[in-house]
Amino acid sequence: MMRITTFLEKYLTPLGAKLANNKPLTAIRDGIAMAMPLIIVGSAAMLLANGFAIDAFKNWLMDTGAFDWLVKVVNATFGLMGVVSVFGIAYRYAQSLKVDPTSAGILSLASFILVTPDLITKDATGISFGYLGAAGLFAAILVALVSTKIFSIFVKRNIQIKMPDGVPPAVAASFAALIPGAVIIVGWGGIYALLAATPFHNIHQILQVLLGQPLTAFGGSLAGALVVTILTSLFWFVGVHGGNVTGAIMSPIWLGMMAQNLKVYEANPNAVMPHIVTQPFMDMFVYLGGGGATFGLVIAILITAKSAKLKMMKPLITAPGIFNINEPTMFGVPVVLNVKLIIPFVLAPVVNAIIAFIAMSTGLVHATVGIVIPWVMPPVLSGFLATGSHISGAVLQIVLIIIDVLLYLPFVKVMDNDEVKLEQS
Repeated sequence: MMRITTFLEKYLTPLGAKLANNKPLTAIRDGIAMAMPLIIVGSAAMLLANGFAIDAFKNWLMDTGAFDWLVKVVNATFGLMGVVSVFGIAYRYAQSLKVDPTSAGILSLASFILVTPDLITKDATGISFGYLGAAGLFAAILVALVSTKIFSIFVKRNIQIKMPDGVPPAVAASFAALIPGAVIIVGWGGIYALLAATPFHNIHQILQVLLGQPLTAFGGSLAGALVVTILTSLFWFVGVHGGNVTGAIMSPIWLGMMAQNLKVYEANPNAVMPHIVTQPFMDMFVYLGGGGATFGLVIAILITAKSAKLKMMKPLITAPGIFNINEPTMFGVPVVLNVKLIIPFVLAPVVNAIIAFIAMSTGLVHATVGIVIPWVMPPVLSGFLATGSHISGAVLQIVLIIIDVLLYLPFVKVMDNDEVKLEQS
């Protein structure tokens, strides 16, 4: 076991540190996080619009006109995920590059609108909510990173208009962005014109073919979920925030698939969801209690702890664990670099993923419907809401928690007995 720890520390820790400190990946993670308040509000509106699976309540909403208002709320939240993300990613990336984040965000947002095709009708011209939402995430990421990098190059090489010292900072920043902004906008405009002459028509479609389909195939599969789950646990084990590392890469994919589920659910709440693996699937059914499914570990400690150390940890880890906050458990028990817990720490979320995937793909449990539940929502309630108010989601979470407890129990007993012997000596 010491050899395993040494191996992981030698090879996995440096890799995790590099990924965690990678500026583009960090910008993607933090930029998309800016859209999470909108996504959560939109999820609540969608859940309410579908009447919590109560037909009488939904009919009342439609009769009173409240349903149309709720749909408007959904479009103004979920429908703007791509728009908010492109600004957020550019803003965070510019901060890491130490250039004006507001100018970078505005230029990236304008470029994103520029490369997005118009929706032309008989009476007006506009842009489809489809591209402004989750379907535009791949383009949002590319446009934000490229535009901000170009902006940074111009600024750091002083290719900009400099105003006298007496000019207000806001005005000076606007003029400083003029030259790089012109290059960025004209550049993306040229790309839009070139792609319009191809069978792909626009950057959204070409990215969907080149990136979206392969990544969706991987991220939406059980094998892909297992690979990400194992890597997340291993990164956590060596002290690197595994969720931040893997989430920066996989969250755009899972959020996109979540949005596709939501679109189907919005049209027909009883329809079969196109995707099993989504962001809520991972958060609410795989990582119960956080990375490593540590809610099972918390309950196992509550059941068996005899050593003074683990008894002292009980009140410190129980309340946070209920709300999926597992840092006290990770570093207090600890789990990090604790070879006695590495097997269940890796195995528990893997078992959760397999059982939940099979249960949802066979229809035994309703799949997640694309509604984002805050990750601090306690288990059972989160499973009920994430599956569109289906009791099967709550029951599945209870079953998974019991299995996780059983997986952790023998290892906790060994660790606890060792602590008792150490304290007695």
